[in-house]
Amino acid sequence: MTTVEAKREAARDELATHDGVLVAFSGGVDSSVVAALAHDALGDDAVACTAKSETLPEAELEDAARVADEIGIRHEIVSFSELESDQFVENDDERCYHCRTMRLGEMIETARDLGIETVCDGTNADDPGAGHRPGLQAVEELEIHSPLLAHDIAKAEVRAIADQYGLSVADKPSMACLSSRIPTGLEVTEERLTRVEQAEALLRQWGFDQFRVRDHDGLARIEVSPAELERALQREFVETVRDELSDLGFDHVTLDLHGYRTGSVSPESDETVTTESDD
Repeated sequence: MTTVEAKREAARDELATHDGVLVAFSGGVDSSVVAALAHDALGDDAVACTAKSETLPEAELEDAARVADEIGIRHEIVSFSELESDQFVENDDERCYHCRTMRLGEMIETARDLGIETVCDGTNADDPGAGHRPGLQAVEELEIHSPLLAHDIAKAEVRAIADQYGLSVADKPSMACLSSRIPTGLEVTEERLTRVEQAEALLRQWGFDQFRVRDHDGLARIEVSPAELERALQREFVETVRDELSDLGFDHVTLDLHGYRTGSVSPESDETVTTESDD
């Protein structure tokens, strides 16, 4: 048995000791592996729960439903709005703490309604050392169980386990919530979130894999992975994205020649996925 297999079995066996678990589930690779482990360990006593809000792209919500079906786990969707929180809208360095506190609070309430005591998330062993991650404080304060972290399962091992389970998201790029595209100090608004989501949907249609559209108060800064940068410089794409993003309300459209970089919208900020450690 390999080290990865041993960690997978240990995590699954530990989850089996619970009467039931609810997994905070985004459909990214981390939470998908936790959901697969929980379903493997507990069957129908494991539930995946996705929190729907303005910061979660519709495409990601659809993907979460698809992956839950792939795993075979029961999938619940709860709706709430981070925009109801003045602290979140203010968008300071603790934005992810406020977001995660609200989002996990919804998970805890849903679990309570279902008679489930344990809520799990997808924090992995690499996350605590990955820079400023205020969202992890919320995980600790709310006593959320993180099986990947507890069993020292790092990101590469998460992907290996996802592959062992045959999950389609094994190689899925990390995905952070839409608010991470807005620089710290600039208010998070529904208008900004919507135009970022629509802008990124356009890049997705063009077949880009790893990308972000950063909203610098009306200036769109497009980042794509270095491997895809040459394609982003093609005239047809340049002209199309310029015109369509202008129609969405961006005053200026730029391409960042450094390429995609996690957290580059605010260098000291957390770009943690809303319900994912990546993700």
